[in-house]
Amino acid sequence: MIDFEYLYQGLCGLANAHPAGTMAGHLGAAVVAGYFFGEDQSDLPDEVYRGVEGELNRIIAGEEAIWFNAEKTGIHPSDLFQPPTPDPDGQPSLQSIVAALDNSLAELRQSGHNVIFASIALRALHDHQEYQRPEILVGIRKLIDAFAGAPAGRGYYGAEKGWLSGNDVRIVADQEFPEYRSLEDLAEVTIRELLATAAIRKQGFGGLWHIINHAAAIIELKRYGYESLAQKALTAHHRHIQLWRSLPDLGQELGPVKKAAQAPDTAAYWQENLKRDQARLTHRIKTLYGFQQLQGYIANNRIREQAHDAFLYLMA
Repeated sequence: MIDFEYLYQGLCGLANAHPAGTMAGHLGAAVVAGYFFGEDQSDLPDEVYRGVEGELNRIIAGEEAIWFNAEKTGIHPSDLFQPPTPDPDGQPSLQSIVAALDNSLAELRQSGHNVIFASIALRALHDHQEYQRPEILVGIRKLIDAFAGAPAGRGYYGAEKGWLSGNDVRIVADQEFPEYRSLEDLAEVTIRELLATAAIRKQGFGGLWHIINHAAAIIELKRYGYESLAQKALTAHHRHIQLWRSLPDLGQELGPVKKAAQAPDTAAYWQENLKRDQARLTHRIKTLYGFQQLQGYIANNRIREQAHDAFLYLMA
């Protein structure tokens, strides 16, 4: 198991993120996700849990300090994990977080981060109601509020075109890719996209990390009773897939995609010299959690095995 203290620290990280910017939520969300990874899987080797805790300690210490300008904000990443200061003007309620999410989830915002962060927080606050403290509720609501009007994210279209905002990418309607009708459609498309593109070098819109975590967050919303929010969020994920498919294969420009030699549910994986650049520190943990949420929708054993193999490209 993962030490229970990480859950509170992660919630503090989410609640304190808003003054540093929406992307600062990566840090707290990853720590909460790391805790839930251990809570949901209680039969793994102890070395796996200690390996995950080691990554959470790196996050809390500020090793992945790329999500905001610490000098400009006056906030160090490790500051986010301190108990938040009560806001005398705040109106604390779980419903206020739900309402903030409802304002932004119908369209793609920052590669789905609004849904990912909110879903992780809502699960924590539902499952562990002792943390429904005013300062945590208000801080997380402010973080999710900040996504209203945020762009879709951005993608890299090669040296000639460079980086483009998803809001500026024109997508031609594809009759072969209709809108989702259900969460089953969402999960099926997400797994199929993993199988089809895990070995292809693309860059942008959060990569398959976010496509998986975005889908998992929508599934979690329904699991916790927010069925209307989950249904409303399907359109944004559909757009997310369309943008991902619009990206070119950058293998010749940036090199091939590498694959982990061991699976992350084995002790051997955590004994490797893990790469932690390019946001891998936080995204490895969040996607370990997100991928396990999708697995319940894979009924075919052969596809399940293929998905586990393709997932190793994300864990390198």
